[in-house]
Amino acid sequence: MSRRPIISPSILASDFARLGEEARAVEAASADWLHVDVMDGHFVPNITIGPDVVKAIRPHVSIPLDVHLMISPVDPYLDAFRAAGADIMSIHPEAGPHLDRSLQHIRELGAKAGVVLNPATPIAAIEWVLGDIDLILVMSVNPGFGGQKFLRSQLKKIEKLRELIDASGRDIHLEVDGGVTAETAPLCLEAGADALVAGTAVFKDGPEAYARNIAALRGG
Repeated sequence: MSRRPIISPSILASDFARLGEEARAVEAASADWLHVDVMDGHFVPNITIGPDVVKAIRPHVSIPLDVHLMISPVDPYLDAFRAAGADIMSIHPEAGPHLDRSLQHIRELGAKAGVVLNPATPIAAIEWVLGDIDLILVMSVNPGFGGQKFLRSQLKKIEKLRELIDASGRDIHLEVDGGVTAETAPLCLEAGADALVAGTAVFKDGPEAYARNIAALRGG
């Protein structure tokens, strides 16, 4: 991609005891979005945070809150996360019975609508709902935990999605999450991604390193 990639640091790797400070620090370090991983212990094997934490973070940053909802069923919680301050809400096709209706509802709430593809989820799951999608998030690990190794098998999926997006003529962001580091980020961007989620790669070495870590993900 020729344009500067969007970097969305995942707070899953931050110091939860200093969440507001951490959010402000990565924004000051030139993060474009702030990624919030919501896990329910049911759809994925981990439990993280709910709408109240999103609401607590919202006043600390002006950048968009990029909220990844790893919860099922997801529909009953869309209103609450939007009210808490989510700007982008990304959901899994497997997390509810009617993906198209869920995406439309997210947009009706005034948020950007994203769809998340797990490593084994085929592109065909979203082929017929592109008109309701603002973002496609490719999971390059199996969701549920941070710090996992990047799955190179997903690079081909990113390439195919870039072709699909370009052919559609729609303005849809293509984001990658999982094992994104200074080493794997260029592979994702070359394959066609324009947004990268990174946790450990951003938050390692403390706040004084955040700007340097983000620059490294951009290739600078």
